[in-house]
Amino acid sequence: MNACEMVKAAVEHKETGMAPYRIDWTFEAFNMYSSRIMARYSTPGIRHLLEKGVLDEYEALQLAIGNHVYSPSPTMPWWDWYEIPDEYFTSNEPPGYFPKTIGTGNYEATIEKIRICKELTGCYILVLYYGSHFEKANTCRGPENLYADIAANPGFLKGLLDYIVSKNLVMLENIIHIPEIDGILVGGDWGSQKTTIMSPEAWRELIMPGEKREYDMIKSGGKHVWIHSCGNIEALFPMLIEIGLQVVNPVQPECMDIYRLKRDFGDKLAFWGGISTQSTLPYGTPEDVKAETRRVVTEMSRGGGYIAAPAQHIQADVPYENICALIDTLKEFSN
Repeated sequence: MNACEMVKAAVEHKETGMAPYRIDWTFEAFNMYSSRIMARYSTPGIRHLLEKGVLDEYEALQLAIGNHVYSPSPTMPWWDWYEIPDEYFTSNEPPGYFPKTIGTGNYEATIEKIRICKELTGCYILVLYYGSHFEKANTCRGPENLYADIAANPGFLKGLLDYIVSKNLVMLENIIHIPEIDGILVGGDWGSQKTTIMSPEAWRELIMPGEKREYDMIKSGGKHVWIHSCGNIEALFPMLIEIGLQVVNPVQPECMDIYRLKRDFGDKLAFWGGISTQSTLPYGTPEDVKAETRRVVTEMSRGGGYIAAPAQHIQADVPYENICALIDTLKEFSN
């Protein structure tokens, strides 16, 4: 069973006796540790691809540590706002128009890289689009105005979100039939440390329709649907399941009881994350990291449905010894 097959089995809730993993890094942690991690874990083949320019340094690090899920860097072509007018941030009243947009990225170069890496590594290819329609609305309106719009200007916000989703669907349609891609992640941070930042009822009315259109598009190309949302979003899980979500990230143990989530939703959702980045990784000992990693992976991977990882990207406050303890322990469960 290669890396891609392991991940697909996990997403599809098949018990294999193994747990695939995917670790990510913040920019600061990458700069601090990448050379030491590469020296410890990389192979001659990975170094050769890095020297030839087939991989950049972040991609090489992904493969060196044994990630079973690979994402090209930078992400696939997407789009962004272009010259957002100041009134979008400064005016309490919603503007009567939507900002201009601009495409980003290079299809040919990114697709070629995906094909090469798929052939050479056998990894599961996951395209990361962290900024979906809620996040796009956040970046153009600003958090304060956006949250006020949820309560005071829902008609404007619905129009803005529909506009964003229409852009997203065009970009998604361009990639869903690329055969080497296995899954697509769209993201929107809907949670705080304790609960959702809007009521479940508001989420159902404002966010859920666009999510469903995006999920349906992704599935029409035969790809798995992944999402990222920080915080406690447990109240949204029934609705996310209803519209076809398959994998949720980052599953923060400081925000939610991850074992209850597994018990209550593990037959419908796969989880990616769950190992503490707020306490154990930065402040524990290597033995603490090993113990928590073994406990989380053992419990969360029962019956499949788990991609092992820290709950957030590795940050610069995590000691090098703890990073190695995490990687080495995850390797135990994937062989």
